[in-house]
Amino acid sequence: MLEHSVRNNTNRVALSCIDKYTLTYNDLNKKVNDIIGFLKEEGIKKGDRVALLGENHPNWGLSFFAITSAGCVAVPIMHDFSPAEIEQILEHSGTKILFISSKFSGKIEGINYKPQKIVLLDDFSILPESCPENFLKNFIEERKKEFRKIRETAIKLTGIGLTEINEDDLASLIYTSGTTGHSKGVMLTHKNIVSDVMAVVDMTEITHKDIMLSILPLSHATESTLGLITPIAAGASVYYLEKMPSATSLLPALQKIRPTIMVAVPLIIEKIYKSKILPNFRKNLLIKAMYKTPFIKQKINLAAGKKLKEAFGGRLRMLCIGGAALASDVEKFLRAAKFPYTVGYGLTETAPLVTGNQPADFIYNSVGKPISCCRVKIDNPNYLTGEGEILVKGDCVMKGYYKAPEKTKETFTEDGWFRTGDLGVLNKKGYLFIKGRIKNVILGANGKNIYPESLEAVINECRYVMESLVYDKGGKLAAKIHLDYKTMQEELFANFTNEAEIKKAIKKRLNEIIDEVNKRVPGFAKISHVYEQFEPFEKTPTLKIKRYVYV
Repeated sequence: MLEHSVRNNTNRVALSCIDKYTLTYNDLNKKVNDIIGFLKEEGIKKGDRVALLGENHPNWGLSFFAITSAGCVAVPIMHDFSPAEIEQILEHSGTKILFISSKFSGKIEGINYKPQKIVLLDDFSILPESCPENFLKNFIEERKKEFRKIRETAIKLTGIGLTEINEDDLASLIYTSGTTGHSKGVMLTHKNIVSDVMAVVDMTEITHKDIMLSILPLSHATESTLGLITPIAAGASVYYLEKMPSATSLLPALQKIRPTIMVAVPLIIEKIYKSKILPNFRKNLLIKAMYKTPFIKQKINLAAGKKLKEAFGGRLRMLCIGGAALASDVEKFLRAAKFPYTVGYGLTETAPLVTGNQPADFIYNSVGKPISCCRVKIDNPNYLTGEGEILVKGDCVMKGYYKAPEKTKETFTEDGWFRTGDLGVLNKKGYLFIKGRIKNVILGANGKNIYPESLEAVINECRYVMESLVYDKGGKLAAKIHLDYKTMQEELFANFTNEAEIKKAIKKRLNEIIDEVNKRVPGFAKISHVYEQFEPFEKTPTLKIKRYVYV
């Protein structure tokens, strides 16, 4: 796949940091060869593990391609893992070489397990084998010594001939950081990843004319497959931010890059909606009154949608949203505004995408249809609701969990279907609708299933709510709610003279929110207890709340 892209897109931009560092496809080819040569010199063989720990950057991507092209197994490590978790991954995987950026060097200071070589992603410096305590930190801060770097090599990528790579060989070993707190090593083969990529290329119709702005962590399957390998397979260009995505770094980059396709998690678009769009509907009393009239509301939504598209650079043709449920009020606005969005569904274990659609074919509240590399069915569906566990089979489904044969066996049915652990419904046209995680389902007093994600979606639509978490508390439903304190300060607390008044107003608003929610949900799903969540919830790399931390 890489050879084909290099051959057909030689001088086009492949990977770039805005105005800082750009690699054409020809540059990518050359540097991939250099890293392959280094791995061969170090005695790294087919199947050996090579880890990557760094922020989004062209050097991360080219290292990933080099590792997998050499027949080795890439081990992407999420940078929000603790030093203890990182050491466990390095040891469990048997990592021999670690590529790490200086930004995260502190995460490996003092760990006992040491790969045979450590390479800085910043400039491909090869660090000495014997490093005293705090050496890495001091080296990076002071830069007093110039160490050996990965040198140029005469190895040719085209007709590589270095190692015979089969489609069922491992390409990547990804340790998940899920909402349950249990990290597992997901084994993805070359066939898993490339089949998913080819299906996505077909579904999105991405070409060499497309430009992507990458904002999700490359260490996660969503971004590595959909935001890196897919655009490279199509000959497109991928740009990276110099800083972590935020309003101050993202908006100027969108204006500069003017992407045509982006991959995002719901929280990003929801924050833009709540901080940039909703206030405009509410601050002007005339607009607020007119917004209640359906015909005028539609006109206002279209105008807001046009401004939102301009904020994304003006030529966005597809915003691909996934990783968690999209808030219904945000989705209703995006549809009314004719914003080019689509929602997909997948898991690390499926490399990752399972379902998706073009914006024009998308159905509200669904996650699209199965893509061409896999099939989806509902296991033992409820005869009234059609709900059941989502099962997946196809070329994109993982080989299994590393060093965990029993866990792998439990995750597949006897006839080879992968159990996702998610509840869903397939409609007659083949569209999939997600209901929630099986492990999160709460059994109501009347025996009916309660999906906390559905209740959280209703809570999150309420005024001043940023995010929420619903859970079972002694047989009753409880909710933790994190509020939009900045907006509340501007609109509610500006004239308050002491902290006691603010606390009283917050408590009153929390109770009002629960009253609003309980009027909209069935009797068996009413919230009994509400608590203020002072700080934002801890999240996974795809910005899903880590439920196990709070319940």
